[in-house]
Amino acid sequence: MMDFIIQATYFIGALLFILGLKQMSSPVTARRGIIWAGIGMVMAVLITYFHHEIHHNYIWMTVAIAIGGVIAYISGKKVAMTDMPQMIALYNGMGGGAAAAIAAVELVKQEPMSFTIQSLAVVGALIGTVAFSGSLIAFAKLQGIMRGVIRFPMQQWTNALVFVLAATLGLAIVLSGTQYAMATLIMFFVLALLFGVMMTIPIGGADMPVVISLYNALTGLAVGFEGFVLGNPAMMIAGIVVGSAGTLLTQLMAKAMNRPISNVLFSNFGDAGSGEAAAVKGSMKEIDATDVAVMMAFAEKVIIVPGYGMAVAQAQHKVWELTKLLQEKGVTVKFAIHPVAGRMPGHMNVLLAEAGVPYDIIYDLDEINDEFPTTDVVLVIGANDVVNPAARNDPNSPIYGMPILNVDYAKNVIVVKRGKGTGFSGIENQLFFADNTRMLYGDAQAVANELVASLKEL
Repeated sequence: MMDFIIQATYFIGALLFILGLKQMSSPVTARRGIIWAGIGMVMAVLITYFHHEIHHNYIWMTVAIAIGGVIAYISGKKVAMTDMPQMIALYNGMGGGAAAAIAAVELVKQEPMSFTIQSLAVVGALIGTVAFSGSLIAFAKLQGIMRGVIRFPMQQWTNALVFVLAATLGLAIVLSGTQYAMATLIMFFVLALLFGVMMTIPIGGADMPVVISLYNALTGLAVGFEGFVLGNPAMMIAGIVVGSAGTLLTQLMAKAMNRPISNVLFSNFGDAGSGEAAAVKGSMKEIDATDVAVMMAFAEKVIIVPGYGMAVAQAQHKVWELTKLLQEKGVTVKFAIHPVAGRMPGHMNVLLAEAGVPYDIIYDLDEINDEFPTTDVVLVIGANDVVNPAARNDPNSPIYGMPILNVDYAKNVIVVKRGKGTGFSGIENQLFFADNTRMLYGDAQAVANELVASLKEL
């Protein structure tokens, strides 16, 4: 009877994970989805105390849950919204590491397992370990602990060799049943850790949204596989759902960049171009905040395009204050979000929601692209490649074919930028030199403050 209650509770918890994930697909219901998924997790954790295989490990379980819970609560409370990408990368890595640890514990026992279960344990260990070490490198890059990219001759061949060696050791473990040496198991995990590191170090920050999403998918699959090993339906269902959702999101984000996933993982950013990019003609034309405020105040429609520059400056609250002032003057204001704006999926949406921007004035690329030709002013805040017309008209550009926000079709474009250099990827932006574009230099928050002050004086 107790076993039935345990399995039923796991199943209900898994259903709550699925319903929660569904609710998270909309900003309106995302908070409810997180609560539902949290309730499912609490149920799964509590019912585990009654599992017949726990034996005398209650103290260790409680200590581990307490330590993890305190760390998560404190870090969750203190982390700035602008640092959310690296926090997600870190927590995602912990999930992959946990799945790999489960596999390690089961394999260290060297107890008889069916060929299928042992295969799932090894595969889950491999991808969970890769997701763990790779996510830690992604965290280090986003946090600024590791700067730039690391590349060396024959890098991809070296990476392939490391993976083949790890996979070969994994296959040896599966085929040997319970007769494998501990040294083989240890070397298998070491090579898997090394592969995750080596696969991630050459990837630049511009590709981090896709990388984080991919590692999220790998973590989900690892958890799902280890769920089969433990016979735990909650882990099976939750892992498979997260894995499939993460895979779909990774594909959608790669499509939004017009780059196959293989190009993100195994090529330098910018390898897509077939020749030398076209030279940019014209010059950047500067404007001051007072003139921009007047231009926006007397416009009928303004579209704001946020980017990573807004996140770095933590300017979302001031941007929302600016929006409300414009709305009070009868201006229609909308926000346009590119799928890969920022450093993680939905980064800009999270920042705007945190500032209190209503969901009904936030639009994605497909919903708003047709409105730019009828827009009086577009305010671009810290975005670069996602608004670069070279993606449409320069076949030799590294970003050619990437869907962009067509801000250059608007009557007037104001670009808020800290300096005159190229963006994060190092690609020159044709938009900055266009006849209808003016550059407003400065930190995004300082500029937003100036615009707010100027609007209040009108």
